[in-house]
Amino acid sequence: MIDVLVVDDDFMVARIHRGFVERIDGFRVVGTASTGEEAVAAVDRLRPDLVLLDLYLPDMFGLDVVTRIRAARHDCDVLVISAAREAEAVRRAVRYGAVNYLLKPFGFDELRTRLEQYAARRTALRAAVVADQADVDRVLSRSGSPAATATTLPRGLSPETAELVERALREHEGTLSASECADRVGISRVSARRYLEHYAGSGRAEVTLRYGAAGRPERRYTWLA
Repeated sequence: MIDVLVVDDDFMVARIHRGFVERIDGFRVVGTASTGEEAVAAVDRLRPDLVLLDLYLPDMFGLDVVTRIRAARHDCDVLVISAAREAEAVRRAVRYGAVNYLLKPFGFDELRTRLEQYAARRTALRAAVVADQADVDRVLSRSGSPAATATTLPRGLSPETAELVERALREHEGTLSASECADRVGISRVSARRYLEHYAGSGRAEVTLRYGAAGRPERRYTWLA
């Protein structure tokens, strides 16, 4: 059983999220908190395995809670749930070790998918035996690294092409359009757009709009993770 602490300053939202978690097999909510200070105290008292952490708390920014609980040597995982769409918030969450970043508002199925992925990675990491580089690669792929793309791609997208698109974004300084990415990878613009939108939707790439003289603005992508 994975123990979860729900942190949100809106008690109705916290109640909804608690209800979502308690519908998922293998998870139970051990407490809720509405401020950063309450969250730090609750982690110390309840020792949860996972914290569902809102970023906009009344007394501190959510990622400052992560700093506090790490300083206290608590090793619980953190899944950010926030309306914060700024690229810097996503970058900081990644740097602080968040296992995922889920934008509000979201439905039950979206949270269930991410919690089930988390549970699978957690089980795999605990059972892992590392004897050589191949074992290291397998552990990293299960823990949400770029190699895990194959297990999280939507239907119709291939891990091989996803890796090429990711590499094109990582290695390019500045932004790329779908057409530019398609030329680099050697696929159609429509296909490139699907992969780019997948990465944008999962928080690993940022989308910006470039406005021209006429017509629709061009969507351009930058790698974040």
